Amino acid sequence: MVNGNGMLNGLLSGLNPAVARILDRALEEREIAVEEAEILFELTGRELFGLMLVADELRRRAVGEIVTYVTVRNINFTNICYTGCRFCAFARHLGDTDAQWMSLDEVADRAEEGWRAGATEVCMQGGLHPKMEGYHYRELILAIKARVPEMHIHAFSPFEIQYGAQRSGLSHADFLKMLKDAGLGSIPGTAAEILDSEIRQRLTRNKLSAEQWVEIVTTAHRLGIRSTSTIMYGHIDTPRQWAAHLALLRDIQRDTGGFTEFVPLGFIHHNAPIYLDGDARPGPTGLEDLRMHAVARIMLHNFIPNIQVSWVKLGPKFAQMCLNAGANDFGGTLMNETISRSAGSPYGEYMPPEEFQRLVRDLGRIPAQRSTAYKLLKVFDPVIS
Repeated sequence: MVNGNGMLNGLLSGLNPAVARILDRALEEREIAVEEAEILFELTGRELFGLMLVADELRRRAVGEIVTYVTVRNINFTNICYTGCRFCAFARHLGDTDAQWMSLDEVADRAEEGWRAGATEVCMQGGLHPKMEGYHYRELILAIKARVPEMHIHAFSPFEIQYGAQRSGLSHADFLKMLKDAGLGSIPGTAAEILDSEIRQRLTRNKLSAEQWVEIVTTAHRLGIRSTSTIMYGHIDTPRQWAAHLALLRDIQRDTGGFTEFVPLGFIHHNAPIYLDGDARPGPTGLEDLRMHAVARIMLHNFIPNIQVSWVKLGPKFAQMCLNAGANDFGGTLMNETISRSAGSPYGEYMPPEEFQRLVRDLGRIPAQRSTAYKLLKVFDPVIS
């Protein structure tokens, strides 16, 4: 958006002095404190545009003009879950007419279909089935690897890791080692929601505490299993909690270096029990979406280089806006994502690679296909020749 600190500093000079000082420190690539981030999360008007400009400049320094995406097949192998999280509209109970359970062959079939369609990754998550054996997680990996050995398996949230370890009688470390030996490549850093005990108690009755989430993720990192990092925002949370969440992720990354990316996930309210009960607001505003991506870029600069937009949550057009506010990755093609769709998102089934490329070119940036670990597999021309 703007190149060169001189022009940026000139623009910032007209802002509120307290805001300008924080943004100047960000341009100097100094760490932003939780209290400063909380101020940034409240910006409007010219100050918001200043925030976006600074975030976009830091994005340019960190990763340049390339916008990446990954070709991925989503497999939600069961929607049967005992937990009853109040933000979730995906879960079903045993005996429900729309309860689903995929056999190992069905899972392998979907992985093979994805591979034939060009997918390099399977993203696999499911509900916590009350009768599922802990070792079933290993069997899922082995079934896919037997069919498509070269497919990267990105699977099982920290909540699923905790559940599988409990069901199999293993420690978190031993359970993760078992999955890695079977062929697990990386894990999604979902089930983070907000890493705040009070909020988690209200969302999930704290069935996976913030401390347990951190312990499982850091254990995975130390075993050589990388993960994404996420936040789910716009429900019963506050900017103070958003800032503290980002600071905690920054501290983890400082210690382990295991996060591949940060993915802001706006709360989808339509079918969520906590919203239908009148206890949550209807997701983040568009301005909050912009602030979240921009503040994440600023707080995580020099720690997590990749900030992903969730086109499933934002929609493709607003995702383009967030790519001008510090983000650099467009996410995945998905192929059959159902969790966000169950919550009421109008997006999420599939986006073809050609559409990603078009949307990136619309921004004047360079589209590229990546691997799960952000290795560039193919860089496309910024314009169609």
